[in-house]
Amino acid sequence: MTQFEYDLVTIGAGGGAYTAAFQLARAGRSALMVDQKGVMSGNCLAEGCVPSKAIREAADIERSALAMPYFEQSVHANYRAVVAWKDSVQLLRYRQHDEELAALDDRLNLVSGVATLIDEYTVAFETEYQTQTVTTENILIASGSDISIPPIKGVEHAITSRDLFAVDPTIQDLPSDLIVIGGGYIGLEVASMMTILGSRVTVLEADSQLLPGMDPDFVQLVVENLDPRIRIELGAQVVEIDQQHRVTYTQAHQQRHADGEQVLLATGRHPVVPTGASELGLLDDVEHLWVGPGGTTKIDSIWAAGDATGSQMLFHAATRESLAVAHNILAHKIVDRVNPNAVPSTIFTFPEAAFVGTARADLRAAGVESFEVFAPFSHEARGQLLNDAVGEVRLFGDSHTNRLLGAWVVGREAGQLIGELATAIHLGATLADVASVADQHPLAHEAISRAARTVV
Repeated sequence: MTQFEYDLVTIGAGGGAYTAAFQLARAGRSALMVDQKGVMSGNCLAEGCVPSKAIREAADIERSALAMPYFEQSVHANYRAVVAWKDSVQLLRYRQHDEELAALDDRLNLVSGVATLIDEYTVAFETEYQTQTVTTENILIASGSDISIPPIKGVEHAITSRDLFAVDPTIQDLPSDLIVIGGGYIGLEVASMMTILGSRVTVLEADSQLLPGMDPDFVQLVVENLDPRIRIELGAQVVEIDQQHRVTYTQAHQQRHADGEQVLLATGRHPVVPTGASELGLLDDVEHLWVGPGGTTKIDSIWAAGDATGSQMLFHAATRESLAVAHNILAHKIVDRVNPNAVPSTIFTFPEAAFVGTARADLRAAGVESFEVFAPFSHEARGQLLNDAVGEVRLFGDSHTNRLLGAWVVGREAGQLIGELATAIHLGATLADVASVADQHPLAHEAISRAARTVV
């Protein structure tokens, strides 16, 4: 029998990696994480969801206070103090990860290095001083994603989300005028929070709608409730960014300009695939990792989870996929498969917007005769109490079985509410099941059961 140095080697040390590594270590197995940053963070903690939401919370507090008529003076956040708070949250999370790592002793190790796949059981990693090679029974590709940089003239004069959200970021002061290139979820989230905090923001989106690829009715509900101070330009093809942060773009065959103190690229992210993956035949026809049920790849000993798969590029999706990989490794067979339709997504704009399950267009394309019910937040006590009653809960599914297959929530606390609907979809709940839940009063959750009760 082959003797391996490790039971598992992960390429990456974010949520798609350390969840599986911890699970194996707790089961008495050995695991090694190889990460270029040398810390357990992934993109979420390093420059994504955690720090961006730390800043967003400041904007939310300011926005909420301004909406209420009973404060004696205005509430305004100091941006430098907000950034310092963001940094402290990130560093606290880093310390907690270090403590968890230390608690597992020698069953789990982390090294800083750039990993390369050598063969189905071998990983090489280059550190600052040398190149090492290790053998392992299982390899987990969890190498994450990176910021996509478009081929725009003068793109080096722009900043990215890394400049805003990394620890001790490049941008410490709130830009007076911010031009955001890209109207996807990252661009709109930044535009929303920065507008509340005091920036004048322009969003340039090449597509004919914001949040390209999402349900047009969902997008319309979000857009019509965005802060009206955000200047939005659709069909804007960016041509050049100059040193003075003037952005030249074409729109309806005319050349236009936008001037800002900073220009933010919010043009998406792309999967990072480790060197050697192509040579081992792990990629599909479009050079992406081929990933099957439970995190399997084209080679039995190699697994994949998280952003590197290119599927649902979300931290909670990555951790769930990583957990499935751990379960399948320990069982020596596929016993755990992630249900992608039960993974929720939230866009942290103002208002929040969240969705889960099968989209309405996909139900129609599949020939599913579907139901659709909704409840507006204007009827709920929670929104009235907070003077913020925009948006709705909308549910849709199979008319024959009455099963809930998809949902969206637009409005305050949408990110919280979508979790309940994700659970319902995961468990195969019907509208009657949803309607029978005693959603707590006076909270926004009431709109979920209220929507279901419109036909049950």
